[in-house]
Amino acid sequence: MKIFQITQILEEWAPLHYAEDFDNVGLLVGNPNDEVSGILVTHDCLEEVVYEAMERNCSLIVCFHPILFKGLKRFTGNSHVVRAVRKAIKNDVAIYAIHTALDNQAHGVSFGLSQALGLTNTSILLPKEDTIKKLNFYVPKSKADQVRDTLFAAGAGKLGNYDKCSFSCDGKGSFRPSQNSTPYVGRKGEQHIEDEIQIQMVFQKHLVSEITKALLSSHPYEEVAYEITSLENSNPNLGMGMIGHLPKSMKPSSFLKFVKKTLGTPSLRHSQLGTNNIGRVAVLGGSGSFAIQAAKRKKVDAYITADLKYHDFYEGNQSFLVVDAGHYETEQHTKKLILNYLTEKLPNFAILLSEVDTNPIKYL
Repeated sequence: MKIFQITQILEEWAPLHYAEDFDNVGLLVGNPNDEVSGILVTHDCLEEVVYEAMERNCSLIVCFHPILFKGLKRFTGNSHVVRAVRKAIKNDVAIYAIHTALDNQAHGVSFGLSQALGLTNTSILLPKEDTIKKLNFYVPKSKADQVRDTLFAAGAGKLGNYDKCSFSCDGKGSFRPSQNSTPYVGRKGEQHIEDEIQIQMVFQKHLVSEITKALLSSHPYEEVAYEITSLENSNPNLGMGMIGHLPKSMKPSSFLKFVKKTLGTPSLRHSQLGTNNIGRVAVLGGSGSFAIQAAKRKKVDAYITADLKYHDFYEGNQSFLVVDAGHYETEQHTKKLILNYLTEKLPNFAILLSEVDTNPIKYL
């Protein structure tokens, strides 16, 4: 397989449209048309990981964190970034990063963390905004089902656990074809009234080109009357963090011991312990101080994330426990998610999990 065929599969799962603006995702090193001998999945793409890919005959590395985050003006230095990229280029090893494109997926980073903790009845903590669009168009009654089905096949009309969703309204369309037209119905130079159906359906914004192409290719009119608008509705199927329930509530001290053991982190930082049991929990893998207030508004008993600052812990109180469980530790299940997804999609392809420990933080 070629690199672009594999990246297409990854982007069906985690479209790059939903990565955060500050991020650097996608194919960072390599030619999309190069053949892939094998895939190595890792959390971070360090120089040691590139060596590992070479030794294990993997010409594509799929990593969670992007090794290239900010622009590099020179490759003459000796930073870990330069060493890894230089080694990859020299040995024809491609690098693809998925990062916040996967952070914002319902079955992404925080989902992996919630699964590890055994949370049930999960939902997204911070639903993503500006990701839903609505298509409104008009079509002759005789062709309505055909056009609607084509749009459904292209991904329109999906709402959570439902698909093939649309709204229709009968009406009459009027138009007058010019002498240069090729009308589907009506005569040139004469006004025509046609029984039409107005159809509306929503879709996710990364599908704009596919939806537009499906509409224009299936619609019988030479000139298609349609509009695409952006909705302000938040998307319950995209966003950061997860909320769920523990199988059984715990005392705060017992909960902290459970988190420490489950995530394998040598130490936890947390706010003052309250007296209420912990049952409803919010999690966000990686740096998550920005979601503390969202977790409080959702009335969870505890919030687990990483990279908290001194003053963040003041947000904790008798009924709200704030826990910093470590950046790597809260994201460590991500590479297994990536591995499982690729293995399911490419069951006969060589897909390996990196054995290099890329966590830069050590504990005394």
